[in-house]
Amino acid sequence: MLTLRHARKFAGRFGPGLITGAADDDPSGLATYSQAGAQFGVGLLWTLAFTAPLMISIQMVSARIGWLTGHGLAWNMRRVMPKWMTAGIVALLVFANTLNIAADISAMGEALQLIVGGPEHGHALVFGLICTVLPLWLNYESMVSVLKWLTLALLAYVAVVFMLHVDWGRVIAETALPSFQSGGAYWLMVVAVLGTTISPYLFFWQASQEAEQRQRIELDSGDGAVLVTSESFAYEHLARIKLDTIIGMVFSNVIAFCVMLATAITLNQHGITDIQTTKQAAEALRPLAGEFTFFLFALGIIGTGMLAVPVLAASAGYAVADAFEWRSGLDHDVLEAKGFFGVIAASTIIGTAIDFTPLDPIKALVWSAVVNGVIAVPIMAAMMWLGSNREILGKYTLSRRHLVLGWFATAVMAAAVIAMIITG
Repeated sequence: MLTLRHARKFAGRFGPGLITGAADDDPSGLATYSQAGAQFGVGLLWTLAFTAPLMISIQMVSARIGWLTGHGLAWNMRRVMPKWMTAGIVALLVFANTLNIAADISAMGEALQLIVGGPEHGHALVFGLICTVLPLWLNYESMVSVLKWLTLALLAYVAVVFMLHVDWGRVIAETALPSFQSGGAYWLMVVAVLGTTISPYLFFWQASQEAEQRQRIELDSGDGAVLVTSESFAYEHLARIKLDTIIGMVFSNVIAFCVMLATAITLNQHGITDIQTTKQAAEALRPLAGEFTFFLFALGIIGTGMLAVPVLAASAGYAVADAFEWRSGLDHDVLEAKGFFGVIAASTIIGTAIDFTPLDPIKALVWSAVVNGVIAVPIMAAMMWLGSNREILGKYTLSRRHLVLGWFATAVMAAAVIAMIITG
């Protein structure tokens, strides 16, 4: 019989993978899925089934690198590429993350305004302050616990779908056997979905979280250094990483699937095809699907934003700290890791401040997507090189199947960037 103790033990096995997957469905990502559903109906649902195994494979690479080396991704990238290149990629990552934070905080402010009224910029300021303080105030375990609970907010989008009338036969057919469309707009949206689901900041976050878990085990146990290098212990954690990542990425794509499907059923079928933001999607849902559906959709935007913004900021902090060999980790006090926490605070504060400038958050998000697409390819290539390097990972290098999937994911992202440049 399943007891509360067993349930807690089972839930305790999940962390970096689940949070990473949920953070992928940030408000800006939800806007992309809403655009896809409104513009093309169920015609792009296949992209989420297609990207799921690619996400799983590449995130497992980053997690494996973090756990086995005990260091984050940027620290390891310096071992296979010039330091100046690593620093350049990290700088672009911080730039893209900050713009993404701006778009997410703006969307959260707009969502709360739709629910309770008041000034959207005032709400955005409150969210920005909360997201700045949380990583500085909470230790590692508390922060992970908060983020785990916030993943539940995404279930609002599953509820939205089940409140609508869905022709599941057609949905399954379009997902499994898609009818491709011609035209630049269709393929540009395919590229946008790919770029939204496979995001560089998630690589840095998950690798650093796994590295931090290993470091905590080494510190908590007198023989930790010996323990983590034992074969049985390594395989136990690699199995945990695999399960955690699979569940996290599947969860991520199921939520994205529900958002795209909900907007396809409501907006597209009623001729509403021009959706640019999550605010527009929520407003359009209100007269078509009812107040409660609108409320769930808007509430989900706030919940996933509260999850994604700290992850975006922390991934930037981990990347910069690893690139310049600073002390990092959510278990440290602010004074012990000034640079790490400084980057987290600065990226969140600057992202919030952008919402009070003439810069359009949607245009900022476009720039963020372009930068993420460009840097994703060399980062993924470096990860695959690290994953197959016996001098770095020893006998725990990637299997042939994993190498094939990982390099295929890298090739797909490279093709997506080329398509983005050509169609742009």
